[in-house]
Amino acid sequence: MKPFWDITEEEAEKCLKATQWRPANTEYFRGGGFSSNFLTKGDMPVTIARVNLVKGLGPVLQIAEGYTVELPENVHQQLNDRTDPTWPTTWFVPNLTGTGAFRDVYTVMNNWGANHCSMTYGHVGADLITLASMVRIPVNMHNVAPESIFRPSAWNMFGTENPEGADYRACSVYGPLYK
Repeated sequence: MKPFWDITEEEAEKCLKATQWRPANTEYFRGGGFSSNFLTKGDMPVTIARVNLVKGLGPVLQIAEGYTVELPENVHQQLNDRTDPTWPTTWFVPNLTGTGAFRDVYTVMNNWGANHCSMTYGHVGADLITLASMVRIPVNMHNVAPESIFRPSAWNMFGTENPEGADYRACSVYGPLYK
């Protein structure tokens, strides 16, 4: 990965050749247009995140760091055809911890708010956790190593044994930064 301004004409041409421009699915995009369809290569470090709006609670953030993976062509094609083959496709595997929501891949998906996410190149979960505490959005699941996480020291007054529980308590007491 490199910044778009460092991509050469030759690299841009290769990217375009690896992309199909399919008619957008009018079920989702009533205005029509085109959707870029490509398959992401494997072994890239990425972070997925999702903000869920919970009635009576507000926004909560979910984070999973992991890697893109490449599936055998026949497996990819069968799965891709079952979703929406006009969309870009990235296959992702989270880093597992063996416990809690990150016990295994199935448990991650069972705890994830929906089948969509926002994906970022690199492992930036610790940064997202810090940002969430600053704007007072609790994090309800993540697989970021504890030694990488920074939350305001005031969060320690809300408990140190369960940092995610402390997130909820601190965010409840301090209230949302933006309303």
